[in-house]
Amino acid sequence: MRLRADEKLRREIAALYDVLTEALGTEKVVMRAGKLGTLKEMRSQAIPDRLLALQRLVFEDPTLETRPAKAQYKKVIGEIEDRLADLVAHRTVDDQIEAKINAKMVQRHQDYLRELKLEALREESGPETPATQKRLHDLEALDTRGLARAALDVLRPKSLDQVVGQESAIKALIAKLASPYPQHVILYGPPGVGKTTVARLALELAKARAHAPFAADAPFVEAAGTTLRWDNRETTNPLLGSVHDPIYQGARRDFADSAVPEPRLGLVTRAHGGVLFIDEIGEMDPAMQTRLLKVLEDKRVMFESSYYDEHDPNVPAYVKKLFRDGAPADFVLIGATTRDPEAIDAAIRSRCAAVYFEPLTQAQVARIVREAAQRLGAKLLRRVPDMIASYTIEGRKAVQILADAYGHALERAGSTRGATVRDDDVLEVVQAGRIVLHSPTRARRAREIGKAHGLGVIQYVGSIVEVEAAAFAAREERKGTVRFNDTAGSMARDAVFNAASVIRAVAGIDPAEHDLHVNVVGGGNIDGPSAGLAFFLALYSALAHAPLPQDVAVTGEVSLAGNVRGVGGIVEKLYAARQAGMRAILVPRENAREIDATPEGIEVIPVGTVVEALAALGVRVPAPPALRARTRSKASR
Repeated sequence: MRLRADEKLRREIAALYDVLTEALGTEKVVMRAGKLGTLKEMRSQAIPDRLLALQRLVFEDPTLETRPAKAQYKKVIGEIEDRLADLVAHRTVDDQIEAKINAKMVQRHQDYLRELKLEALREESGPETPATQKRLHDLEALDTRGLARAALDVLRPKSLDQVVGQESAIKALIAKLASPYPQHVILYGPPGVGKTTVARLALELAKARAHAPFAADAPFVEAAGTTLRWDNRETTNPLLGSVHDPIYQGARRDFADSAVPEPRLGLVTRAHGGVLFIDEIGEMDPAMQTRLLKVLEDKRVMFESSYYDEHDPNVPAYVKKLFRDGAPADFVLIGATTRDPEAIDAAIRSRCAAVYFEPLTQAQVARIVREAAQRLGAKLLRRVPDMIASYTIEGRKAVQILADAYGHALERAGSTRGATVRDDDVLEVVQAGRIVLHSPTRARRAREIGKAHGLGVIQYVGSIVEVEAAAFAAREERKGTVRFNDTAGSMARDAVFNAASVIRAVAGIDPAEHDLHVNVVGGGNIDGPSAGLAFFLALYSALAHAPLPQDVAVTGEVSLAGNVRGVGGIVEKLYAARQAGMRAILVPRENAREIDATPEGIEVIPVGTVVEALAALGVRVPAPPALRARTRSKASR
């Protein structure tokens, strides 16, 4: 019975050894036994030795030296079983986790192999598909075809000596640009007179000057002020540049994947070392003009972004440099505008030299047409240049009319041989384009009651303001009325009432005894006082039945004392009078010194009072003693 109990105990101990071996593995059990120095006890057949060895192996405790007594067998075996249960549970969990890890590793390995295969296929066949290959073929086919250059490209002046009528402006611009210390410049003048062309050619000339700082490859970057828009969040700014964050604006893929903001350079950096030309700079947003001023001062554009981290290892070196040092923007600004200087930020104006381009005369426009015809290889009848010049004072518009008329001539002739531009070709162009005569009001060698020709200026282009007046006996005694077209504006209305008061003081004619009707032919808003003299003359002529010459234009503000005060835009008005065929122009004496050269065929007559103006027009009027004395005093000076 005792032998049977010992045998049962040995089998139980052997089973525990099997569980340990299964949990740890045979090699690990043998290595642990050798490390703990219990190989001898493990191989013994004595129950106390085998239990001691099993205790050491399970609990990994080499300090166990006492062999358990027979009475302790059950307790020792229970402790060993509890410990083995923990080992088996941990091993089961470890096996499950390892199985999952192995499964994921196998899956990732398979995905990696699949990507390698796809990449190999792409490298072999490329990203092309039949559809993309067809589009590439279509693009290449389009590149093989092309039209001749646009007419304006052919007709545009290729050198500064081909620019007509702007000799003084060209000289002034070259002096400011082709210098060791070039200046920022704003070009003022009417449209279509060559401001953009002159700026581009002036840079080419400056490149050839050894003392100018421009390199041979200095850029000429052109932009339109009307299209330069931005927003306060700086998500876009084509002029100065902006930063595209990786979340909302979509940086490049390599930047977006690493969440790196991407700086985008603007036109000011593209123009570095050259010229930035902004056409219609007066149309730019005032805030944009202020920011441009900052760049002109610093010669550099700085970038900021809340997404930028200078310590991020994924940020490329050039991005770090842009955020740290900014982008270079050392250029010469050339702005062009048809607006008044007040439309441009005063701080920018103070840093820019001003160059004024003159309006073109009819003779100069005709010359432009003739020279453009030579570059175009077109033949013209003798009257065609003057005919085109009568429809516009813009050189650009004139060559457009010429190019269109040449197209009609080619259609009529069937080929370039024998194609001659005739008057009828020009008429077809102006009729199809609804183009009207630039100066519909023409001078006449006649005198007329109640009609005078004033002068105005819009965007540096002078124009004739045709004023007419009629006077009737008042319907009610001393309750005369004044009718005036409101579209001319409040300033013109004030000028009419001033003129009525001056007439009463000068000629003793009381406007209250008449119903007066004053009209600005063709309408239009008059936003300055310079038509005052024309209103006075028309009213006086109607009230005094004194005819006025129709080949003399006038300009000037009339004060209540009868003085003719100075006005602006004298040069432009002078050209407008010449364009309309006037033989003379009356200008305020204060403006006489502004006229350097008188256009051929027109007389400039300075006047200081309305009496002098009437006398210059051949109209006599008895003046009060005070006014006559004032007139003699000014004449003697």
